[in-house]
Amino acid sequence: METLNPNWFLKARLKTRQLLLLIALDDHRNIHRAAEALHMTQPAASKQIKDLEEMLDVKLFERLPRGMEPTMFGETMVRHARMALTSLALAHDDIVALKAGLAGQVEVGVIMTPAMALLPRAIARIKRQAPMLRIGAHVEASNILLDKLQHGMLDFMIGRILEKENSAGLIYEELNEEPACAVVRTGHPLLEVERLELKHIAGQPWILPPHGSILRHRFDMMFRRAGLDIPVDVVDTTAILLITALLQQTDSLHVMPVDVARYYASLNVLSILPIELPCKMDAFGIIRQKDHLLSPGAELLLQAVRDTAREMA
Repeated sequence: METLNPNWFLKARLKTRQLLLLIALDDHRNIHRAAEALHMTQPAASKQIKDLEEMLDVKLFERLPRGMEPTMFGETMVRHARMALTSLALAHDDIVALKAGLAGQVEVGVIMTPAMALLPRAIARIKRQAPMLRIGAHVEASNILLDKLQHGMLDFMIGRILEKENSAGLIYEELNEEPACAVVRTGHPLLEVERLELKHIAGQPWILPPHGSILRHRFDMMFRRAGLDIPVDVVDTTAILLITALLQQTDSLHVMPVDVARYYASLNVLSILPIELPCKMDAFGIIRQKDHLLSPGAELLLQAVRDTAREMA
């Protein structure tokens, strides 16, 4: 049997009626009852199946004394017919959602940095266009979000694909890099130091993410590459409430992504030290499943994230 053209259904002028007939035959296993269910004559139903079999050059149904049974080719066509009609039904639902002002639910996962600046701006942007759209935002580490994404709990996420993670079946669109900076309480003595350098902050007390994290590794390597001892007066935590409280009550320093620091600085919770750290996280981006069809609302939020990231860059 020769290989079929991928667009064979165009040449065959495959009709929705034929897809419905395939499903009806699978449900009823009788040509008369299937035709009756679709308000067709039996000869018309038989001809449509015969035309389809001739185009595919396979037998789709075995004609038995008491009815019809799908062959393995028939079972394949029935399965795809059901999928095609389900997809068309979803398309109708999407059109209804669009006409109704994009009511519906979108689930998005996000790591901390884009959760502080990028995603809020994108949500504000989309809410002006679709105020009825419900948005669920999940702020977690990338590995946790990737697991949720691959289990179908998220429409898409904004984070990183780590080397140890299974990235098969995922689409990654890089957005922005994530430079880090040092922050302190407002009024900290180091804010007055001119030409602040790494040697001035190496011996200071620090609040840091725990060992094993990417940021902690790159923080330590920053000092080692500069020929300096890594800080030893350290509190290990990622709890932002504890971090901000410690910064307010001590002269400790903390390292965090620049976008997050700018947000807290705008609230006068902390101040950014005037030193450019040679330390940054890997870029983050949009991650989604290759074969997952997004709803109109999810597509709209996804585009808002892209547009916002482009403006921020």
